[in-house]
Amino acid sequence: MLRTSDEDRPLPYHARIRDLPTGDRPRERLRDYGAGALSNQELLAIMLRTGDAKENALALATRLLGRYHGLTGLARAAFAELCAERGLGEAKAAQVQAALELGRRLVAAQPEERATIRYASDVANLLQGEMGLLDQEHMRVLLLNTRNQVLGTSEVYRGNVHTAVVRIGELFREALRQNAPAIILAHNHPSGDPTPSQADIAMTKQAISAGELLDVDVLDHVILAQGRFASMQELKQGFS
Repeated sequence: MLRTSDEDRPLPYHARIRDLPTGDRPRERLRDYGAGALSNQELLAIMLRTGDAKENALALATRLLGRYHGLTGLARAAFAELCAERGLGEAKAAQVQAALELGRRLVAAQPEERATIRYASDVANLLQGEMGLLDQEHMRVLLLNTRNQVLGTSEVYRGNVHTAVVRIGELFREALRQNAPAIILAHNHPSGDPTPSQADIAMTKQAISAGELLDVDVLDHVILAQGRFASMQELKQGFS
């Protein structure tokens, strides 16, 4: 007996979105409750606009997010890879990638608006959209004023971030130049696991000691990874 592939199996029937009750339609829900009330699937469905003969836009959005393990995986997908998905094609693939790129640029622009850092989650909100998707480690330094407002962000290294290759003095170069009284270190783990390594802990201890000599406070070291983050200050790893 011939085996049937998943692509050949008939999919369950999905009603067209316009046939759904008004309260279940993504576009109407956005109009009535605002974009923040919608799930990722609903927002993606609005962007896609239509599905195909086998599934509506909402079902297509749900399948794509499941296949790529969420928005971060979808953002990593190559254009040709998206075009090959059933129900997409070049036009929809371009829409998806353009929307995700706009989101990344919006997040990257926020530090210039003097965001205030109160919690590690504020650091993640500023940097996660871009750094969480990088395929190699990047180390960045957030420069803060006395009100914990972001004066700027500088990238000090890319590659394998550890004490053997990162010069501790480089972490403070821009802080000293701009007379910033405090900094927050941030780097990403492409593996997807934000757990601090022993190298991360050692480097953080060295940075704190150097900051004490230079009169620059190291407030935190935040590790970012595909929608997750870890605050070394909150975990008391590297911080006393």
